[in-house]
Amino acid sequence: MADTSPRTDTSTDPDIEMDERNQMFEQGQLAAPTASDSSDKSKDKLDHKSLRRLAQNREAARKSRLRKKAYVQNLESSRLKLTKLEQELQRARQQGIFISSSGDQAHPSSGNGAMAFDMEYARWLEEHNKHINELRAAINAHAGDDDLRSIVDSIMAHYDDFFRLKGVAAKADVFHVLSGMWQTPAERCFMWLGGFKSSELLKLLGGQLEPLTEQQLTGVCNLQQSSQQAEDALSQGMEALQQSLAETLASGSLCPAGSSGNVANYMGQMAMAMGKLGTLENFLRQADNLRLQTLQQLQRILTTRQSARALLAISDYFSRLRALSSLWHARPRE
Repeated sequence: MADTSPRTDTSTDPDIEMDERNQMFEQGQLAAPTASDSSDKSKDKLDHKSLRRLAQNREAARKSRLRKKAYVQNLESSRLKLTKLEQELQRARQQGIFISSSGDQAHPSSGNGAMAFDMEYARWLEEHNKHINELRAAINAHAGDDDLRSIVDSIMAHYDDFFRLKGVAAKADVFHVLSGMWQTPAERCFMWLGGFKSSELLKLLGGQLEPLTEQQLTGVCNLQQSSQQAEDALSQGMEALQQSLAETLASGSLCPAGSSGNVANYMGQMAMAMGKLGTLENFLRQADNLRLQTLQQLQRILTTRQSARALLAISDYFSRLRALSSLWHARPRE
């Protein structure tokens, strides 16, 4: 025998079901749970408060349906915009104006790369201070040249490690390295292309290295001059890059917002700008190579003991800059 019992559709919209129940209740079609109580006939009539509550429920359900409808329409609109943008990107790739970076896979998150470099730099600086303390103790103890040379070589190798770390970090986030956010504010005031200026550092060392022979003095002056020339060339290259980048971003034609021509033009501009920004890493690498080569060349000009004093002077200078930043942060504020 077929089952003729009514079945409930569990997929019914709860807002619609609430409206139906409210209407049935108003019309007296919804049975009371305790029908056996025939003496309480006043329950068959709805008072004004109940009617008002039912009206509020219907209005809430109506507003809920409107919100759902608007939400669905918004999702559909966003999906259409995304599809259109993907199509424009695909056409841009086919036209050869979209440049992808193969390094993105190796460095999926620039934020993680910057954080990793900050941690590596902190460890490097701690180890560097240990080397400097060892060198200072050796000088104060009047250690022989062989012992000093061993420590000096260790410090120079440690500098080489630092520039290697910067190169890796630049591939992940060149802006973070160039901005110097991994250094203290006072150090950043004297920063040039992500680090110190070799020519300025040589000027600061002038009084620390005396007495110098005539040959040494000539060598230091030539090194300072060549460093200055290389720095000027890199600075001019950076200025040219900034000017070219600004012109690229400002050269787009004016099209109605949302038009396909505007999207294609925008993506073309971004592709060209990304290509130019890729040279930033090259500028940083050249600047770091200049810094390291200047330190290495200075070691060849000076004696072992002079090299040791020069490394101490360099370390003390940057240490005082870091101390100055700490004092500035801790200053009394009115």
